[in-house]
Amino acid sequence: MELNNINKWECALELDMERNPINGSSSILQKAIQNGADLRIHTVFQHNEHVDTSSNNDEPVLESAEFRTTYCIDNQWVAGIMTQRQPTSLPGAEFRQRPSMSFFMYNEDGIQCIARPYLAEESPKDLNPPDSPKQIRPEMKKMHHIDEWDSGTNAPSNNFIYDFNFFRYFVRDDWKEILSHDENGNILSGSSDNLGDAIAQGMEVKAGLRNLCNDLSINKSETLEHETFIQMNSCYYYTKQHIFIAGSHPLVRVAPNIPMKYRSNNWDFGWLQLRNDGKVGRRIVDPYTLKFTDSLSSHAIRWFVR
Repeated sequence: MELNNINKWECALELDMERNPINGSSSILQKAIQNGADLRIHTVFQHNEHVDTSSNNDEPVLESAEFRTTYCIDNQWVAGIMTQRQPTSLPGAEFRQRPSMSFFMYNEDGIQCIARPYLAEESPKDLNPPDSPKQIRPEMKKMHHIDEWDSGTNAPSNNFIYDFNFFRYFVRDDWKEILSHDENGNILSGSSDNLGDAIAQGMEVKAGLRNLCNDLSINKSETLEHETFIQMNSCYYYTKQHIFIAGSHPLVRVAPNIPMKYRSNNWDFGWLQLRNDGKVGRRIVDPYTLKFTDSLSSHAIRWFVR
């Protein structure tokens, strides 16, 4: 069925099952993400190869997932993270697993990762998530484990490759950069008034923050340059002081690397409060304890609207 794709989603990169590029290119994907583009990834799997290996249901299942936090690492590598997903029990509608966040992260080469902070105590009625180490079955032939971290804690994670039929990286590349400033708020291009004008017209706001995750790197002297992109929620503009303030959607922070992977103590999640003078308030959750910590940092920021 032909649909009117009015939101202009385009496939920037497609990988086959062996993760070889067969359409588009990584450079097209990287350029779009650096422009602030939104990211969705479309895959296909067989139900009894991915969800329930004991089932006789060999039905192909189409999956499309939203990656609200995106990263560009060292101007040469892209990764995206699902930030709002709870574990599902397909094909049912009910939630049957222990409450947690499914922070799936996909790299541009198809390497996948999952970090799972649990949000409630385990109950006897809870099912294990299908990606849990307790659920891994040798007959899941298309699952290739790389490594796993922190099993038995409140925040297990692992890195892996699942052989989906293909990986299609769709981008919506219609954001416009209207302000760029350094970590001290010195304007490099654009104007703060542009942001005020944009929200007065009902426009959405997105930000790209430079080196937001440096403090998560194990070796601080070798931290890669990186930019983290996240959409804003509530926005405020002080018209006389020319101060723009915006609260972010929830995001996941991960130490920059190529490829991006989870490991012990290299990730967390939370919310940001951004200002156009470079100041960024951080309300960060420790995934192992679920304790909140508030802090302040300064970052170069690029602001986008649509």
